[in-house]
Amino acid sequence: MFGLHYWLERKAIGFALCIVLIASIGGIVEIAPLFTIHQTVEDAPDMRLYTPLELAGRNIYVREGCYACHSQMIRTLRDEVERYGPYSLAVESKYDHPMLWGSKRTGPDLARVGGKYSDEWHVAHLSSPRGIVPESVMPPYARLLRNELWTDDLSDHLRAQRAVGVPYTDDMIANARADAIGQASPDSPLAEGVSKRYGDATAVRVFDGVAEQVTEMDALVAYLQILGRLTDAAHKSLVKAGE
Repeated sequence: MFGLHYWLERKAIGFALCIVLIASIGGIVEIAPLFTIHQTVEDAPDMRLYTPLELAGRNIYVREGCYACHSQMIRTLRDEVERYGPYSLAVESKYDHPMLWGSKRTGPDLARVGGKYSDEWHVAHLSSPRGIVPESVMPPYARLLRNELWTDDLSDHLRAQRAVGVPYTDDMIANARADAIGQASPDSPLAEGVSKRYGDATAVRVFDGVAEQVTEMDALVAYLQILGRLTDAAHKSLVKAGE
């Protein structure tokens, strides 16, 4: 075996061809499944888009490195399903750019945390993690309550998402800033536009408990509360499997 290797090292062209051949095999194994992606990814007619506020919250989640300690991918193992809920489907990450599946779990998986806790719980936990979970090693994020959410560039964020396949409309892009403010300001005339563009089921409320301004805490809590709730495909798949 080593003799063949030593021989190849002395034959530069042959060695290069072998490298190309082996690399090509690996490439085919990775690329070939993409040609059948429409058959392997589940259908989710009810899949909805992230609102501008939720997308801003996702950006904050990435900015603060939350993905380094929390995965968003429930595996098919029984103990994971019993703890977190139905295992994750590929279609649930359809509009995630980049995806945040992860494999590191210093903290629990968050793929289905949406609706599990109240807004007040999330605000208290993010502000003082050890006040809720004494053994937590999570750093506090109380400053998000003081940081006003920057909304002027949200149209650009939606436009960038559309460039990679997320079907935001021109109307959604043009009203991104207004919709972000409206979703966290239920008494504002801007709130009506959120339901109009993203559906009546969209949560419109003061997420951080402070109505005076829209904060980064509003955005992050809005994002956490929608995780696992963009589509019911996973729950329907679980029911179908049990039939």
